[in-house]
Formats: sequence, structure tokens, C-alpha cells
Amino acid sequence: MQSDSKKRARTVALQVQGIGVPVEVRQHAGARRLTLRVSKTRRAVVVTVPSGCRIEEAGRFLKTHVDWVRERLGRVPEPVPLTDGATIPLRGSLHRIRFLGPAQGTCVVGIDDAARGMPRLNVTGRPEHAARRLKDWLVAEAHKDLDARVAWHAGKLDVRARHITLRDQTTRWGSCSASGLLSFSWRLILAPAYVLDYVAAHEVAHLREMNHGPRFWKLVAAAVPRLEEAKHWLRHEGTDLHRYAA
Repeated sequence: MQSDSKKRARTVALQVQGIGVPVEVRQHAGARRLTLRVSKTRRAVVVTVPSGCRIEEAGRFLKTHVDWVRERLGRVPEPVPLTDGATIPLRGSLHRIRFLGPAQGTCVVGIDDAARGMPRLNVTGRPEHAARRLKDWLVAEAHKDLDARVAWHAGKLDVRARHITLRDQTTRWGSCSASGLLSFSWRLILAPAYVLDYVAAHEVAHLREMNHGPRFWKLVAAAVPRLEEAKHWLRHEGTDLHRYAA
């Protein structure tokens, strides 16, 4: 990791006519030329330029590649906000969201598996607060599932996680610090249970092996019967999870 502040990237926003998504210009001392990419997880355009490059140059560079950007954006699935009638996955199975309005004596979010066709997520409360209440519930469910699986895997390896936090990372599904702090993406609750279990086992194994060497993968393989299936799912389906609650 670079400790020199001159090596750090500086990000600024850029307005470009004809592109209806956020555009970020990242000035980086290590960049030798202008590069361009479309972030699938955040549905944004990222232009990386050398630190001495003017922002106007980034704008001109982007305009010359606007057709390429539009074509790439066309491949990115549309975001799915948490609205009444929308469908979202929960532990790998699609559920339809229903906002029920204020209701006394009922839980904030209830799962209706008996609904015709697709199971439903029934959300009570005032409509303007329903999306936030559902998001909070999803995060709480993710915490509950991850707490359980981390405890199980930690018990098998005779290690202890100091603390578990949930975030909304776009570059990784989990992380483990040398001090035993584990962090996970709350969006794992949207994935099949065996995928969440794999990520939990992966990070717990780092409490024994802070690397990705053979001994590390041997620990993970022993803990997760569907290891390769879970890795394949995240590689090919994981990006799609960032569509929801966007």
C-alpha cells in the first residue's frame, strides 16, 4: 500500500452531455495515460488520468468515446429500487415486494410463502418509509445469517472473530483484518445461502491464514462442500446483486 499522499487518487465529478449516469474523473500519479471504464456495480463512468492532466482533457477524451460508453451502459442491467411490486432475490429466491401501509400488531417485514406464484415480502408502515424499512430489515437478516455462519466456522477452526460489520462494498464481498475484524457486504442476503456461507468461511479461514495460499484454500474447501459452485456463482451472478436498492 502506498503511504505517500502523492500516490493517492483524487476523484472529481464531471458533467458530460448525452451520458445520463455519473461520470468520475480519477487523477492518479501512477496513471501513464487516459483510460476509460464503465462500473457495472455503480452504473457509472470512470475516467482515470495522470495527475497532471486537466479535467477538460478528460471531458474531450470521454466525448470521443461516447458511443463506446453508451454501448457498454446498454449491457448494464437497470437498477431495481425497493418499490411496491418490484421483485428482489432473498437467499437466492425471487420475492415480490408489497407495501401494505400502516398495520398494528404485525411485524415490519413478513415473508408470505403462501402467496400465489412468487413469495411476497410484506412491508408495513407509511409508504414513504417502506423502502428504508425493507432495506434495514434486509441488512438485519444478513447480519443474523452471517453471525451464525461465522460462529459455526470459527468454532470448527478454533478461532474467534472480534467483531462483524456490514457494509455496501462494490469491490469485495468480505474482508478480514489482522486484528480479527470481519466485514461483509449486506447484499449477500440476496444470494443463495451456500454463497453467503462460502464468503463467511473464506473470511473466517483468514483468521488462521492471512493469505490465499494452499493451506488457506484447504481450510475453505474442508468447510464448504459447494466451494467451486459458490465461487462460480459470485463470478457470474454477483454483480447483479448491486442492482437492488440502488
